[in-house]
Amino acid sequence: MPPDLAFERSLRRRGCRLVAGVDEAGRGAWAGPVVAAVVVLPDLPGLPYVDSKTVSAARRERLAAHVRATATAWAVAEASVAEVDELGPLRATHLAVHRAIAQLGVAPDAYVTDYLRLRFATLPQPEVVAPARADGLSLSVAAASLLAKTHRDARMRAAAVDWPTYGFERHKGYGVPAHRAALRHAGPCPWHRRSVRPVAEIAAGVARPDAKEGTA
Repeated sequence: MPPDLAFERSLRRRGCRLVAGVDEAGRGAWAGPVVAAVVVLPDLPGLPYVDSKTVSAARRERLAAHVRATATAWAVAEASVAEVDELGPLRATHLAVHRAIAQLGVAPDAYVTDYLRLRFATLPQPEVVAPARADGLSLSVAAASLLAKTHRDARMRAAAVDWPTYGFERHKGYGVPAHRAALRHAGPCPWHRRSVRPVAEIAAGVARPDAKEGTA
């Protein structure tokens, strides 16, 4: 079944006026930031079914533009490589989500997340529904996934301009064999997460680059 607004409408029937979808990109990567997006959709968003991980990059960009143009509210925020190394991927993801919520401009009464158990300092606590694989169930989460992934992909393409050896524009910092081979050849760059075991092991055996690719 394609994602729909069943979770959102159920929460509204229980008195939640604004319901936001939340998703992240990059939590399991070896390089780059964690990016989180928060999206509040209108009740009839006109957004077709989409899996942001499987559609083409061009279609993903078009759908993300549609979300930005039609959403009631949306925001995207990051946790940096240094923050991922300091906090760990999960806590850094929570940090990025709360930064996005702070930028949203509205205060949702409830959130639908992709198995992410959010906690809030404010009372009363907004309601959080966190089913597994929510990007395939909730249209708001699918929309947030589009924004998070396209934002992070753009950041990794920009990083590839300064550090072309690693192929960030292709694998977006994830641990594919070509990325591992480039790390073994050149060592980590500032975009790499030193807390990730394969990166740390490779860093221990090679000299760290001290200048950007192409400028040394």
